[in-house]
Amino acid sequence: MILGVIKEIKTHEYRVGMTPSCVKSYAGRGHRVLIQSGAGESAGFEDRDYQAAGGTIVEGREGIFTHAQMIVKVKEPQPDELGHLRKDQILFCYLHLAADRALTEALLARRVKAVGYETIELPDGTLPCLKPMSEVAGRLSIQEAAKYLEKPFGGRGVLLGGVPGVRRARVTILGGGTVGTNACKIAVGVGAEVTVIEVSPRRMEYLDDIFGSRITTLFSTDANIEESLRDCDVAIGAVLIAGKKAPHLIRKAHLALMKPGAVIVDVAIDQGGCTETSRATTHDDPIYKVDGVIHYCVTNMPGAVSLTSTVALTGATLPYGLMIADQGLEEACRASSALARGVNLYRGACVHENVAASLNLDHVRLESLYS
Repeated sequence: MILGVIKEIKTHEYRVGMTPSCVKSYAGRGHRVLIQSGAGESAGFEDRDYQAAGGTIVEGREGIFTHAQMIVKVKEPQPDELGHLRKDQILFCYLHLAADRALTEALLARRVKAVGYETIELPDGTLPCLKPMSEVAGRLSIQEAAKYLEKPFGGRGVLLGGVPGVRRARVTILGGGTVGTNACKIAVGVGAEVTVIEVSPRRMEYLDDIFGSRITTLFSTDANIEESLRDCDVAIGAVLIAGKKAPHLIRKAHLALMKPGAVIVDVAIDQGGCTETSRATTHDDPIYKVDGVIHYCVTNMPGAVSLTSTVALTGATLPYGLMIADQGLEEACRASSALARGVNLYRGACVHENVAASLNLDHVRLESLYS
């Protein structure tokens, strides 16, 4: 198979879809990898590194889109890239379609085979290609919250860990999954008072086993959410339903309960956000205020730590990419139910039930289209 890796053009997106090590793995199996010149520079990988691994450097992206049978990238195609995609081309990247009807309709019209990293799902519900970026985003969420709590950035002027004689900051984390657990690790590590609001008793038991008396766990109820938001300095939105738009657990009316200068970091923003007042932002202009509460809603948070994120991400996506390259998408999906769950769109049809439900589209079973 001919694979193509293009330079990411989303604002302040510094990651890249493959490392030289990935290229070496593909080349070692007889596949050809086309790399746009400079695609990996912001993640710390030079063109010569890719060439040494067996890749072919191509100036510009047009030739890659023209010749590659599969495009491997990080973020969803940007408007300027959509017109280059062609029928039956495999697109392998993060998609987050449930919150983006315009992108979904454009990809359906192009009749591409779109595989979303975020919906590749193992039988036990684990999302192996989303997990590493959730780990990064969860840890970054506390780092960013700490910064925007500072007075020069419009925050309350509170130090997360406090100092002797001064109360520590209070952090509320909505969701105890991968993002929430990693946010909890950092918040506890710097000494904040942490409350995790979670819907699953089993997950709360797990968090209690890990963190013990260093955190408080609460069932996800309206009353608990309201009380926690009233008391907190930082709220981390860490809610995820695979393939679906995130539910609005923090509503606009809740903001009046919060302290002026409190910070919301909505890590669920890729799936539409779990705060009613959230809107996507970029690293160029990451925050805005609503009713005195700072909102941080950057859609590609891990892009800020591009080397760490690229290595973590590609380590998770490579096995699935190799399956597609070795067997073709259809045979790979027959062999792997996890990969089949990753297919969102296929030749003009929406084949992921949660994406279809979120966008009110007809859902077509993937197997019916290639059997």
